[in-house]
Amino acid sequence: MPPASAAPRRTWWIGPGFVWVCILLSTVPLLWPAIPPLVDVPGHIGRYHVAIDLWRSADLQRHWDYHWAPIGNLGVDLLVIPLAKWVGVELATKLITVAIPPLFVAGLIRLSHAATGTLSPSAALAFPLAYGYPFQFGFVNFMLAAALALHALASWIRLADRPALRAMIFIPVSCLLWVAHSFGWGLFGLLAFTAEVMRLRSHGWLRAAARAALMCTPLALPLFPMLTGAAGPDHGVSYNWLMKIGWLASLLRERWQAYDAGCVTAIVFFFWVALRNRASFRFDPLLGALALVGFAAYLALPRLLLGGAYVDMRMLGIAVAIAILAVHPHPGASDKLAPRLALVATGFFLLRTATSTAAMLLYASTQQSALAAVAHIPRGAGVLVLVNEPCDKWHSDRLEHLDGIAIARRDAFVNGQWALPGQQLLRTRHPEAAPYLADPSQLVYPRPCEARTTDFAAAIRDFDRATFRYVWTMGFAARPRPARDVRLIWSNDRSALYRVEP
Repeated sequence: MPPASAAPRRTWWIGPGFVWVCILLSTVPLLWPAIPPLVDVPGHIGRYHVAIDLWRSADLQRHWDYHWAPIGNLGVDLLVIPLAKWVGVELATKLITVAIPPLFVAGLIRLSHAATGTLSPSAALAFPLAYGYPFQFGFVNFMLAAALALHALASWIRLADRPALRAMIFIPVSCLLWVAHSFGWGLFGLLAFTAEVMRLRSHGWLRAAARAALMCTPLALPLFPMLTGAAGPDHGVSYNWLMKIGWLASLLRERWQAYDAGCVTAIVFFFWVALRNRASFRFDPLLGALALVGFAAYLALPRLLLGGAYVDMRMLGIAVAIAILAVHPHPGASDKLAPRLALVATGFFLLRTATSTAAMLLYASTQQSALAAVAHIPRGAGVLVLVNEPCDKWHSDRLEHLDGIAIARRDAFVNGQWALPGQQLLRTRHPEAAPYLADPSQLVYPRPCEARTTDFAAAIRDFDRATFRYVWTMGFAARPRPARDVRLIWSNDRSALYRVEP
């Protein structure tokens, strides 16, 4: 016990008030925009609308098919669809999406307490990773599953001394995680196995690994639909080793390159200081091991796997967040170090929250300007969408999947929906529209870009006039007649709408 005259150590960063303020602050960037301005989210809204209203809309039935199946990519879908019946699909999507960052932050806090019994003063440095690049992409099913995986991992660690009860609980939990997103389930299984190995390591590493594998068998039930093909076909594996370096710089990629990269540099500097000053800092063994295994998975995983893209990139932010939680001031260090570290980390979190809010408002303004075209689209129309997509900018205007709102509001058919079996349940009814049938046929990159999908002139010349009676361009200058039978009927500074004439 410290002497009676000693001042109590200030630990405001572990109090419930601070924790709840951080959790609530993580919702702020998405509170104002009516539609979460994340890249894929408008496209998801279109799919949710088809799932909800297909049975009562003749227009949707002409264009789309939707059949439920057991796939590992349904987390937000299963939450939005019942909620949308009460508040509408756009508001339901916003409410669920806004809930993901605070769920992620709370999961980090619970994991830290389960592993160490406290919260590191540096923990707030990890909270902005709730808005990391996977979330900016709009990978909402994965981010929901990742947030739930953090909570599940915290409970897995806490129930280590009750293995029978834990096994009973985590059979359904693992299945729910897989349904939310298969990569979230895989992340949880990998980290749960690592936690067991660390707990049992006093028996020897090989014996600990064998016993940990046995303990994790209740988590393996989702392997059945994956191995039997019930979850859809495998779409191959693709590695891109150079991009793994790029993903490090893109850890907090949002809108302003120098600023975002500078924030990543600050996190790297924090780790460098902690590693260099072992007299002042220590790494928690369990959280450190979880972070190292997460980094190893990042290096080992491909870019494309099971039909999912950017698989390796999704794991990086979680590994970095757990590594930040692992850093603690050494008990022998100065009592002033922990409060100062907590103050700096909290300032970093507040700064990122403010700039994320500004970025979301700017993206939302651009999207709303482009969405003005939707009011001029007749209900049930087929619309060819062409989006001018840059290849050399840190950010785009996030118009890539805005055509999903035309589905939600006008029961339209558009060519920007995803159509990979095993990843989506939505199918088109217009095979004659190929190759302008599904994502990424709506994306038009400049000629120097390595990624090439659709050529604007070829698309305007060759698209199927029977399927598409309208053309919606975004990011291109409006033209009176881009083709002899295609006439401009509406435009603004962001998008233009054309009608196909006989």
